[in-house]
Amino acid sequence: MRRVTLFLNGSPKNGKVVAVYGTLSDLLSVASNKLGIKATSVYNGKGGLIDDIALIRDDDVLFVCEGEPFIDPQTDSKVPEGLSGSHTDWLTLNVGGRYFTTTRSTLVNKEPDSMLAHMFKDKGVWGNKQDHRGAFLIDRSPEYFEPILNYLRHGQLIVNDGINLLGVLEEARFFGIDSLIEHLEVAIKNSQPPEDHSPISRKEFVRFLLATPTKSELRCQGLNFSGADLSRLDLRYINFKMANLSRCNLAHANLCCANLERADLSGSVLDCANLQGVKMLCSNAEGASLKLCNFEDPSGLKANLEGANLKGVDMEGSQMTGINLRVATLKNAKLKNCNLRGATLAGTDLENCDLSGCDLQEANLRGSNVKGAIFEEMLTPLHMSQSVR
Repeated sequence: MRRVTLFLNGSPKNGKVVAVYGTLSDLLSVASNKLGIKATSVYNGKGGLIDDIALIRDDDVLFVCEGEPFIDPQTDSKVPEGLSGSHTDWLTLNVGGRYFTTTRSTLVNKEPDSMLAHMFKDKGVWGNKQDHRGAFLIDRSPEYFEPILNYLRHGQLIVNDGINLLGVLEEARFFGIDSLIEHLEVAIKNSQPPEDHSPISRKEFVRFLLATPTKSELRCQGLNFSGADLSRLDLRYINFKMANLSRCNLAHANLCCANLERADLSGSVLDCANLQGVKMLCSNAEGASLKLCNFEDPSGLKANLEGANLKGVDMEGSQMTGINLRVATLKNAKLKNCNLRGATLAGTDLENCDLSGCDLQEANLRGSNVKGAIFEEMLTPLHMSQSVR
């Protein structure tokens, strides 16, 4: 006895297994009862019409018709035109040499405006090229395409280890998968290591110094040295522009010709530091200690602290011959016993500043604010021509 599986024409589902006996008319009668139709003809899987019962073999798959032409269930969809969102026929994609099998609805439903949806929404519209196996050719990276296909299947972004998220993001942008682009951008942002804003330690900085030739300029612009112990180090000619040096210990350090423009030196200790020819324009040294510092260069190179914030600094006993403190703020500062010969203090705020015992010979105080300033025990007389306020 032979057994066959019967399907309705064009459908690979809901088949019925029946026994073959008698004539072809007997088989059509059984098919009519099993499938609920008026069977008139039988085809094999390749569309061949069977007109003799002897042509049927055991375990054959047959398609029963009511007189209509044969419909191949592998290539024809039963969905009416216009309802492309419900396409369920299977497709094979050849992406960069790797094969992926999926359904048309997977490529169309979740992102209907994507390139993939437009490529496979309607058959033959885009003229997609196929290889010798009938798979649709797509010239993209298969490693980056796989997470995109899985996302279209279940809506979750899952990327295996070793797959670069940036590559998947570029593929998502290429195919126009907008909702996935947002997920990937968030995932990439979260995968980035947090920015390291921790201050540079003395040990790290000494390593930098030792690795730098003496004739090379070490650029430390914008770096964070907050709270570091840099005392007694040779820091000549180093560019500390806009660096964070707050609460640093720079006592006895050699900062000759260093660039500290717009640097933050608030609360730092620079006692006995060598500051010959230093550039501290618009720097913030509020509350810093600069006792017994040397700003005086025998070669005539003058330190420039123009526009610096020096509120409450302690500069007692410092050598500041010819220093430029134009329009700087020295409110409540201590400058006792400082050498300020030939210093430029024009427009400087010296309110409540202690200048006791200072040498201000030939210093320029024109336009400076000396309200509440203390000028006791001056080494040289302060002439009216030096200050007009």
